Amino acid sequence: MRIASAHLQGRIRSRRQIVAGPLVGLLHERDVWYLSGAVAAEPGASFDPEELPWALETIRQAFAAEGRWLSAELIDEASPGLAEALVANGMIIRSRPPLLVVEPDDLLVPDLPTGVTASVVESSAEQAAANAVAADAYEDPDAANPFQPNPADGGNVLIRLDGVPVATAAWTAVADGVTEVVGVGTLHSHQRRGFGALATAFATQQAFERGGATLAWLTPGDDGADRVYRRIGYAPKATAVHLGDPGGHLADLR
Repeated sequence: MRIASAHLQGRIRSRRQIVAGPLVGLLHERDVWYLSGAVAAEPGASFDPEELPWALETIRQAFAAEGRWLSAELIDEASPGLAEALVANGMIIRSRPPLLVVEPDDLLVPDLPTGVTASVVESSAEQAAANAVAADAYEDPDAANPFQPNPADGGNVLIRLDGVPVATAAWTAVADGVTEVVGVGTLHSHQRRGFGALATAFATQQAFERGGATLAWLTPGDDGADRVYRRIGYAPKATAVHLGDPGGHLADLR
């Protein structure tokens, strides 16, 4: 429940809220599909299934009014039965990835190979370089983060090989000592060489040391990523549920 609550608190800093019964819709000012969505309004609290149809319809209408597609992110253990209730009202479960966590003492940061450096993004120019790596890795020009000068509000890291950016990762705004590590990406030309693990580990370390986090979490996109994250100290804690309305970016949701 701490993670689900922190996830909500971190996201509402930069998003408009539509609170409706057991759900809260979060609209980001940027019209990028994965930046907006719905989460549980009160993680850990029980909900009235009879409230859900109107609550979901209220959020759907708010999203539709701005041309946004609706997705939802839940943590099963924090909101038992809510995912199934959303499915009963037309949403589709796209994935149930394990939610992995790590604390500072358990993080394993790999040694840097010869020619490889790891650094925190310290300027808008460096952020543009990190965004270019993410855009290549995800084949998505919208895969971009703004530069965050305050590490408590989140941050980005860059892994360079012989001075050339090859991988990146980010941490989100810290709430209640919790941060999510996101946007792990490696240039297609440099994948499967350990750079993603380096980026993840270094971003997590900097979230702890600079951002003040005491717990980091993430959800792997596939089994290969899951194995990578567990090798650097992440361990399963709960189960995430990613849902979306039919159409839209449902196929992109992982």
